[in-house]
Amino acid sequence: MALVEPPPGNITSMDKKKLEQFKKTLEARRVDLRQTVSRTQQSGRDADQDATQDVADKAASSYTKEFLFHQSSNERQLLLMVEKALERMREGTFGECISCGKEINAKRLDAVPWTRHCIECQEKLEQGILEESAQ
Repeated sequence: MALVEPPPGNITSMDKKKLEQFKKTLEARRVDLRQTVSRTQQSGRDADQDATQDVADKAASSYTKEFLFHQSSNERQLLLMVEKALERMREGTFGECISCGKEINAKRLDAVPWTRHCIECQEKLEQGILEESAQ
């Protein structure tokens, strides 16, 4: 008897309990990232308001603002990925690679629940073989 693969978007091996666990993890991460982004933005504004006098203080302030901007940018990017994962969950496509449609390995989702690609497509993406999708 031949096994029939389920159609894409129909993740049968992920039970509702596991899906709910991923949802809670992603929602908690989203709250944490929103707070962090907000704090980082406020720290950047505070660094702007410092009345620095000498060149060394101005350089340190400039470095701090640049560091905070970079950190905030990374956190906003991760926040977007978390929100997209929650969106895929609502659409019923969570756990499915956005490139090839195959199911993403459960261990990969445990480690990076906001991932959009299976390990094979992620490797291709990192090698420049696969183009980044806007999803």
